[in-house]
Amino acid sequence: MNILVPNLGSTSLKYQVLEMPGEHVLARGRMERVTNYGEAVRQLRAEAAGVDAVAFKAVHAGPHYRGTFLIDAGVIAAMEEFLDAAPVHNAIYLEAIRAFQAEWPEVPLVAAFETEFHKTMPPQARLYGVPRDWRTKDGIERYGFHGASHEFISRRAQEVLGRGPQDFRLISCHLGGSSSICAIRDGYSVDTTMGFSPQSGLENATRHGDLDVFAVLGMMDRHGWDTAEVRRQLARESGLAGLSGVKGGDVRDIEAAERAGSDDARLALDVFTYEVRKTIGAYAAAMGGLDAIVFTGGIGENSTRTRALCCSELEFLGIGLDPERNEQGLGDRLISPDGARVQVLVLATNEEVVVARRAMRVLG
Repeated sequence: MNILVPNLGSTSLKYQVLEMPGEHVLARGRMERVTNYGEAVRQLRAEAAGVDAVAFKAVHAGPHYRGTFLIDAGVIAAMEEFLDAAPVHNAIYLEAIRAFQAEWPEVPLVAAFETEFHKTMPPQARLYGVPRDWRTKDGIERYGFHGASHEFISRRAQEVLGRGPQDFRLISCHLGGSSSICAIRDGYSVDTTMGFSPQSGLENATRHGDLDVFAVLGMMDRHGWDTAEVRRQLARESGLAGLSGVKGGDVRDIEAAERAGSDDARLALDVFTYEVRKTIGAYAAAMGGLDAIVFTGGIGENSTRTRALCCSELEFLGIGLDPERNEQGLGDRLISPDGARVQVLVLATNEEVVVARRAMRVLG
């Protein structure tokens, strides 16, 4: 079975076609400056012939769709219901799904939601202290995201280290334009930094991380802002961009600004790496110890300085880096010293293959 896995951005469409179950990449490509998904799908249909199904790395559809599903009216309605929690992501995927339904009606569509991997979180990690009706009627709780990436990293770390999931305590650090950390014990997610929405947790490129909700309510009252204006500011002008003053919040640009002497850029990196260090310590406590840490994502795989700062001052947990391995190595590799109590790795993630595996299970 040949499965097309699109990876959708606000103006871009990347894709892979994988032959399953062999997981061979038959085709891959990227379209830029996408303004009409109908036209993009028509072009994609010409480029990616022989596709048997399309599987989306969908984001959020609430408590009843923490998994992988054939896309039907119920899936679309749930994505629309939770559009306010993931406005950018859900809007893009809803538009693309409708374009595929119109332009490629004979091909089954599958949604593999990012929340699936985190449905194993125990109640004490998943629940908020909000009114009961918020939880039971409106689904307000911690969902977690980047699930396909964290799931892939869990299995890949086991392969690289030559061990099984049992008694394996792993922290997966997916650091990029969108960042989250996951505590994984025995192969299962037990806690993660993102909560009800992808806005929460660590600072992202342009999206704020954890934030006192009363600060938001106070600013709305003070300035007369409506929810649309607050969403715009918190999704597009916040996070590392808001801290550093560097438009777009790309860590490469922030590191360049820091080298040029920007105090705000240095502060943004300090805030970000402090959050990662603090979370590593908290998750080690939550799991009763720690065996390995993985850095992945655009920042995690490529920024040697960020990795070093994230691991600094954690020697008391048995965490340390070999400077040469951290700075000079390439590809999937160990960057901690030989004999270290906690093994630290850099691994490339592969969300598309996880999405294709899930789609295969649903399609039989």
